[in-house]
Amino acid sequence: MKDYREIKAWQKGHELTLAIYAATQRFPREELFGLTSQMRRAASSVPANIAEGCGRDGDAELKRFLNIALGSACELDYFIQLATDLKHLDRLTAEKLSTDALELRRMRGAFIRKLKA
Repeated sequence: MKDYREIKAWQKGHELTLAIYAATQRFPREELFGLTSQMRRAASSVPANIAEGCGRDGDAELKRFLNIALGSACELDYFIQLATDLKHLDRLTAEKLSTDALELRRMRGAFIRKLKA
């Protein structure tokens, strides 16, 4: 069992989740159960799946949960685009969040390659 708090991808995912929560606080109230909720769930799913994978038995299980985390990161990236197009996020904030999501996806890939080695 690995300590997920020591994994850089988890740390980055947690930071991104906090940033998403902050960014979505300014969304219109009517989005609370829509886009706000979806973005927060997708963002928090990334570090949550990394943590869960670390608590499982072996690297194969960890890889499976890292792949689930990738799906959530890709979903989040779409929601960032949608929120931008709906004018809920300004371009600068959206670019920062998208860049962070892309970096997180790359870190996940590097982590899987490290597990294979």
